[in-house]
Amino acid sequence: MGVEGTGRSGRRATEAYRAARDELLDAVASGRALPGDWSFPDVGPVFNWAHDWFDAVGAGSDRPALVLTDESGGRTSLSFDEIVTRSNQVASWLSKLGVSKGDPIILMLGNQVELWESMLAVMKLGGVIVPTTAALGPADVGERIERSGARFVICNPAETAKFADAPGAIGRICVGVAGEGGADGWADLNEAYGLGDAGVAHPGTLAGDPLLYYFTSGTTSRPKLVEHTQVSYPVGHLSTMYWIGIRPGDVHCNVSSPGWAKHAWSCFFAPWAAEATVYVHSYSRFDPRDLLERVRSESVTTLCAPPTVWRMLITTDLSGGPGSLREVVSAGEPLNAEVIAQVERHWGLTIRDGYGQTETTASVGNPPGAPVRPGSMGRPLPGVPVTLVDVTTGGPVEGPGEGEICLDLSRSPRSLMRGYRGDAALAADAMAGGYYHSGDVASADDDGYVTFIGRTDDVFKSSDYKVSPFEVESVLIEHWAVAEAAVVPAPDELRLTVPKAYVALAPGVEASRETAFDILKYARERLAPFQRVRRIEFFELPKTISGKIRRVELRQRETQLPPDCEEWREEEFPDLRS
Repeated sequence: MGVEGTGRSGRRATEAYRAARDELLDAVASGRALPGDWSFPDVGPVFNWAHDWFDAVGAGSDRPALVLTDESGGRTSLSFDEIVTRSNQVASWLSKLGVSKGDPIILMLGNQVELWESMLAVMKLGGVIVPTTAALGPADVGERIERSGARFVICNPAETAKFADAPGAIGRICVGVAGEGGADGWADLNEAYGLGDAGVAHPGTLAGDPLLYYFTSGTTSRPKLVEHTQVSYPVGHLSTMYWIGIRPGDVHCNVSSPGWAKHAWSCFFAPWAAEATVYVHSYSRFDPRDLLERVRSESVTTLCAPPTVWRMLITTDLSGGPGSLREVVSAGEPLNAEVIAQVERHWGLTIRDGYGQTETTASVGNPPGAPVRPGSMGRPLPGVPVTLVDVTTGGPVEGPGEGEICLDLSRSPRSLMRGYRGDAALAADAMAGGYYHSGDVASADDDGYVTFIGRTDDVFKSSDYKVSPFEVESVLIEHWAVAEAAVVPAPDELRLTVPKAYVALAPGVEASRETAFDILKYARERLAPFQRVRRIEFFELPKTISGKIRRVELRQRETQLPPDCEEWREEEFPDLRS
């Protein structure tokens, strides 16, 4: 099994981590409020989560750690002890290939056993994990190799051709026989599993050493490269475990694609911090009905899914009940009240919203048992120094008010990234004035409940009123014909700008004058005059490869609409004229 390379200090790190985790678990189970000065554990100057936590609790445990199913009926289940052994084998094998402490390694893998084992193995060697989605093409792959300084890549046979012209000397590792055009020079990861029970020494990683390089989804600019340390995600995600409400022995399902930070949030750190089972079902195309069946048949107790998935789920038949579900949460983008209401009506469960970024762990949320206020993301989570900062003065908002969601750097937020790798100016700007600036605007009420308003880039003024696209979109998607919507400012001679809605229609709905009128009328009856949608265009919404809407592209499009643009304006409908 794993080698306890740090001896007494390693045991102290494990004990500190366990004590903090158990305090959070007890608070959720008992409904007890945590003290206001609760802080993340001090795990010491030397820390490695794979050795000091996962191996410490996993060795000898026959409790299921990972269950994977697929569309063909395949099912794989591995215990904690089995993953300890298998990740040691992979780590030992990677070491023989030359992987060493500090080496960045691109992991371009799907929801397969090798992903989890490789993450642990790289961590055990002190390497730096660079999670990468398989949706990228060769050009993007090359850019990420250069920017991350990657020395190795681990991928599937189908992806090897993307690395044919990879810059620099990069070690190539494939899960199986490399695909056509990429067979030469590729090592087969499967060889690792023939090494027997291979122990791996603790690499002596310092708490501030790099562990993860994450590329953001790039909703407003080119993807940023976020650097997380051996502590910021492994320790910081205790807040995520607390928010979701995962307990030891739970079966946790998170709907997220590998390569993105949310996958590490809820498919790796948070559930395994709680000693729960990670359950993932692989799809070639997402099917909400199938997800519900899997949740019930696999006795899933805690479920996390982005708003897009929840909106798809409520279009299915929910009458079969929630199965064994106890906690349901949503993150990634704010969740609309209509979705929450429908799930409550059918299942008697409240979807609890939460907020965080690739740069952080869960920062704001509605933990289990806490009163949920419709529309609010909840309150700052334990140990996370969330502060709203006035975008004009740069000072903190005292009491209720509106400002940018920030973390107070004077309180040394443990769950925050180190910075943006390779861009000191961008990192300095993000940390200006003694705060980490999220770029998201929210409001807080008298009780500290935080409500999302929008990205600082997305909020705009119309007739001198501030318009939150999210608030308008939340009304639009309640209309029967609307599948998704994105609201941006459109130039207007009288009001400077007016809200325009780009709408993706529900299946089977015709993009017609009648449909446009019905949606505009619906919005007019439910929105304040300054929020009123005055133009509408049926359009396929541009998205990042992680599925987030790129409003920046729509704003740019509004500056010079193409001649064949077919938009509907409220002034074209006599019944809608003011």
